[in-house]
Amino acid sequence: MLKTIRLELARTPENPDGDPEHGYEFRAPLGADAHIDVDEWHKQRQHCTVRRFEPGEDDEHGHLLHTQGRRWIFHYDGDEDPGEDEAGYRFDSHVFKAGEYVSITEHDGETRPFRVVSVR
Repeated sequence: MLKTIRLELARTPENPDGDPEHGYEFRAPLGADAHIDVDEWHKQRQHCTVRRFEPGEDDEHGHLLHTQGRRWIFHYDGDEDPGEDEAGYRFDSHVFKAGEYVSITEHDGETRPFRVVSVR
């Protein structure tokens, strides 16, 4: 079953309170253990979408992709340059439950922490 997962920027030196207006909403199949289910992703990959949002920027829309080496990335529609993809750090082993934290390497090459605020 596909879940919609909302991530918001966690505390960083530049944003000591985090930023609920900077983050991602993506759809992914989660197993009973709250990990992304790769087998189910293969069956539903066209429905595994992402929306990236950040203040002062237009929302970006794309898909959650699984690459060689068990990497999960966000690939945005219209981007042919793989340098525009954003990689989730160890998404293959993370639990996606409210209150958990994950890291994403964003377009600018910086890896930032994000808090899972909801899974529905």
